[in-house]
Amino acid sequence: MSRIPIALRSVIFAAAIVAAAALCIVELGGRPAGRPSSPPELRAKNHTLSLTLHAGVASDGRNSFYFNGQPNAPTLRLSPGDQLKIIYVNDLPAKPPEKCLAGPCMDMTNLHFHGLTVSPDAPQDDVLTMLAMPGKRLAYTVQIPKDHPPGLYWYHTHPHGESYRQVLDGMSGAIVIEGIESYFPALVGLPERVMVVRGRSVGKDAQSAELKERVDLSSDVCGGEREPPEEVMTVNGFVRPQIAIAPGERQFWRIVNASADRYVDLQVEGQTFEIVAMDGMPIARHDPDHRTRSANHVSLPPAGRLEAIVTGPSTGAHRLISHCVDTGPDGDPNPAMVLADIVPQSTADSPAKTARNSLKPEFKSLDVAAEEKASPRFTVIFTEDKNGFYVNGEKFAVDAAPMVRAKVGSYQHWKIVNATGELHPMHIHQVHFLPYAENDKPIADPVWLDTVNVPFGGTVDVIMDFTDPVIRGMSVFHCHLLNHEDKGMMAKILFE
Repeated sequence: MSRIPIALRSVIFAAAIVAAAALCIVELGGRPAGRPSSPPELRAKNHTLSLTLHAGVASDGRNSFYFNGQPNAPTLRLSPGDQLKIIYVNDLPAKPPEKCLAGPCMDMTNLHFHGLTVSPDAPQDDVLTMLAMPGKRLAYTVQIPKDHPPGLYWYHTHPHGESYRQVLDGMSGAIVIEGIESYFPALVGLPERVMVVRGRSVGKDAQSAELKERVDLSSDVCGGEREPPEEVMTVNGFVRPQIAIAPGERQFWRIVNASADRYVDLQVEGQTFEIVAMDGMPIARHDPDHRTRSANHVSLPPAGRLEAIVTGPSTGAHRLISHCVDTGPDGDPNPAMVLADIVPQSTADSPAKTARNSLKPEFKSLDVAAEEKASPRFTVIFTEDKNGFYVNGEKFAVDAAPMVRAKVGSYQHWKIVNATGELHPMHIHQVHFLPYAENDKPIADPVWLDTVNVPFGGTVDVIMDFTDPVIRGMSVFHCHLLNHEDKGMMAKILFE
């Protein structure tokens, strides 16, 4: 595919009739009216999923993934044991007109397969040495282990120094590892929706006021933020779409917060979430006697994922909303807004249903009490000042030695300290962990995650699972506010 020229920035509003399984009313960025809201789904055949993905510039001037010549990111569906092969072509401009957070943009790019328990070495989930400059390409071959947990994962760009701009523009997509119904059979036959929630910058947008009004952007300040909000949230690229669900109908929703730097605190008005998995990890895998959790609302930091059953409201108008999140006195504004409207429909018009899979569930009932009581094996300290963001007093450097080494085959108690005045979500590549204490107080009903929110001026204690023999090599952990990661809040870890 030839390089896509930068067109005049435009935002087009289009009204469309909701079709079967549709989630759309308004779409932005010059795309045609009535386009189905869900991105294309690609499924592995003969245990292999192969595709070519391009990085280019969309008609509105934002960076975008391109698949089959169209600006979108397909949902990738694989099973444990499958192989994912991606040829990733960088068609971004050789001389980008923008400036990045840490200096001039170079439009280098790559891919990170967030949450997958795969090798950090090339040609798999390597974000350190696999980088493509404009005009170059990368060849990924990612082997999904046969015992990989089923659930929702995602992929996004991860070039240090340019991650924030590319992910903010929407360079991300969903990955589904099949078989979650083996851990919770009640999912079989339920209509399934995959929703990629992204932040959309409107600070310089000509329709900024209209967009903020459309999502009922709250003017309330729930924290100490002094700046005006400059982002609205989209669902699969749409601003305040419709989600169709019949009254009393149960649907399986898989939601990823693919925002570069914004939290969502999700609630379906008048309903509860029956949570099946968080961050791609089925709750039943570690707690087979209590396979779900129930919650009125669920807070997802950037990169967090929720998989839950939602029941259609009985009558009246209902909405999927995000509550205001207090990000701290030094944090960015994270106001309440409407993500989507819930509208009734007949069950005959439901999306595709969850099928039964032959996967046999593997349960890991762990006794980590001894490790919880032991002193931390490693302490992560997040700090910041006017010159940047730091892990244990150091800014990330590509040529730096690993800050910590982890022996494969062990569980480790880590303590994460947030010595700043704003929230920081901590993510480690390849690994899930159990957060069991916040501010030295036990967390009720803890679940395994790969990204955890660390309260400003506070701490979180976690048990890291370093037992997977597949995960060996150099990897990273970082704050998943990608503007912080780009400015230095990342460090290396060597799995050995």
